[in-house]
Amino acid sequence: MIQSHDAEVHRIVFSVVVFTSQAPRLRYTSHRDLLMETLQCLDQVTTMKQDIDTVNVPACFLSSHVGFLGSIKNFIKDFVVTEIDINGQQVNTVAATQTPDCAASYKNFETSTVCKEDKHSVLQDTEVLADCGVDVALPSPEGFDLGVILGQSVSDELEQFVLTLKDEKPTKQELSLGSFADKHHRANVHRAVRHRFPFLMTVTIQPEIRVREDPDYRALSQLVTEDEAEDFFRFIDAKVRGSSYTFGPDDNKEHRTAVHHFLSQRFGKLVETKSFSDQGRTAISVRLRERKRPKKRSTEEREEEDIYTAFTLCKENLETLEAISYMAAALRVLPSDFTYAGIKDKRAITYQSMVVKKVSPQRLKEKTAEFENRGMRLSQVRSVREPLRLGRLQGNHFDLVVRDLRPHGDGGTCSSDVDTHTCLAALVKEAVENVKTRGFVNYYGPQRFGSGQNIHSDQVGLALLREDMVSAVHLFFTPDEGDEPQSHAKRHFLQTDNAKESLAMMPLSKARERLMLRALNRYGTGPDGCAKAWLSLPHSMRVFYPHAYCSRVWNEAAAHRLATLGHSAREGDLVWMQEGQNNLENSGETRTAQIHVVTDKDEQEGIYTLGQVLLPMPGNTVKYPENAMGTWYQERLARDRLDNCRFRISSLKLNLPGCYRPLLASPHNLCYQLQREASRKGGGEVAGERKQDAGSLTLTLNFDLDSSCYATICLREIMKCDP
Repeated sequence: MIQSHDAEVHRIVFSVVVFTSQAPRLRYTSHRDLLMETLQCLDQVTTMKQDIDTVNVPACFLSSHVGFLGSIKNFIKDFVVTEIDINGQQVNTVAATQTPDCAASYKNFETSTVCKEDKHSVLQDTEVLADCGVDVALPSPEGFDLGVILGQSVSDELEQFVLTLKDEKPTKQELSLGSFADKHHRANVHRAVRHRFPFLMTVTIQPEIRVREDPDYRALSQLVTEDEAEDFFRFIDAKVRGSSYTFGPDDNKEHRTAVHHFLSQRFGKLVETKSFSDQGRTAISVRLRERKRPKKRSTEEREEEDIYTAFTLCKENLETLEAISYMAAALRVLPSDFTYAGIKDKRAITYQSMVVKKVSPQRLKEKTAEFENRGMRLSQVRSVREPLRLGRLQGNHFDLVVRDLRPHGDGGTCSSDVDTHTCLAALVKEAVENVKTRGFVNYYGPQRFGSGQNIHSDQVGLALLREDMVSAVHLFFTPDEGDEPQSHAKRHFLQTDNAKESLAMMPLSKARERLMLRALNRYGTGPDGCAKAWLSLPHSMRVFYPHAYCSRVWNEAAAHRLATLGHSAREGDLVWMQEGQNNLENSGETRTAQIHVVTDKDEQEGIYTLGQVLLPMPGNTVKYPENAMGTWYQERLARDRLDNCRFRISSLKLNLPGCYRPLLASPHNLCYQLQREASRKGGGEVAGERKQDAGSLTLTLNFDLDSSCYATICLREIMKCDP
């Protein structure tokens, strides 16, 4: 470990020497300024403790305070994480459960944080209602007063637009009905317009709604009367189960064949048609297709198919996915039936929202006692109308305790206990105020890479990106040190290649490992079998590993950016054009049009600050910096033989578009308290932690972080060591 640490120091020094000789346009007063900033970062590297948990988190800090030593997670209750929902409420409060309706929650979610490209959505009215996950019966025609829903002037304009469509060559192809911020209002507009004018198509480009003629209606009206075409489209929109629609009598067989063909081609997945004779006349009848259901399902299972139950999960010393696997087994549902906004720490007490499908609130409550025996407490159990979505949160609130505070080194001039406590109080105050003011480098924390494991998740992700499925499986099953049952099972698999025997040895709580071993036993351990084993994992589990690799590259990029380009925005850096976007990694708007490349003039005038600088997470849609960092990314990926990587693993149905993550992050509502530690009796300690002396100082910290920011990284910046 010391050798790799020295190699990293030499690598950064070499990079600085090369960079300072090749970057005459940088706006430093002299190369000496650049070198001094870099040496400050290197000094932090040399004093930083490096171990297996922190190898993927570089040791380059933002502030220059001294910091202090201490230990966290001596007790599970020393690290409490509480999710903050999209309404800004902590999920363990009653207010967090008071979501009035689907529209209100989606109104917030439209601007919430999901790492995907924000594309204009084109929705017809039935799709809008599907967003809320509710089957709504078609209201009566009297309920669709367009003058009330749209406003009289817009309603009149719509009437005029409809009249122009009767022309063979209408002058206006499309009409805007205006913008509608509320989702329920938009749904009403869609339904009202389509019911009044079935021949119109309603299109949402949020929050605006536009209308245009439905080409399917025009085509059908060439085959049947306009009244029949309108009635047919109303029938299609209503989607009333068991209903049917019959066209007028038609004794022309060739014409009926043409109608059958058109309806089958345009609406075949939704309806089925049949000609029938009655009193010597023949007509076409259309009915909705029956929804296919799995056979041998009980009445209770059928009733629960579309049930969603929300709850707040409090877990202790458990991984989120481990908790889900146990609950899924107990409830006899799939792990994929659980949805959540984010994954929480294992070695902590955590509160987070979850939604489970196909399980009623009553059935979930019956299992609470069983779950409590496994370190899980469920509260605020209630029915909802939709699943949760990953990233649907504002952030997390942290209540942390750092015990056994002591100065770095030998304590310097702090000769007595009183002097030590006074010195520590000053060190803590300086550190906290610095981080309050300047923030911290927004590294991914060690949890992202698999804390304490011999093989980190990013190494598995690299093998997957190379599409080396067999190596990825072997890395995944590399055992940790120790005699735990899962390590024995992994070791047995690597030694014997016998998935069946290894599965029998694997603990039931290890859901990922058991899913993989089942698939390997069924499909074999060759390349195809290993690919199918990865496919046996839910998408969120599969994508975790390539994301871990990209996170490691991002961490290295952040350290290199600070070490070589300093602490201000430089020409070629990427910045976000829109203010108020703090957590861009999870933002739904990652289009390159909103990313600005800092110009020479921007740098000269100091228009942008370091806090506005973004670094891309590698992917197939991101833009890279147009300075030395762009070259760095190319060389870094080439070093791992990913210079031609498309960041798309087709065989695993994975696509990594990439995203932009702010270089810096800041804690919100940060406060702290110092107090002397009284002698502690009883258990609760975490194994392997340093015992503290009675009378030592304890630091309590409370703060909020945006989603995807790590409290351990914030603590690193405060303490100047790995807590």
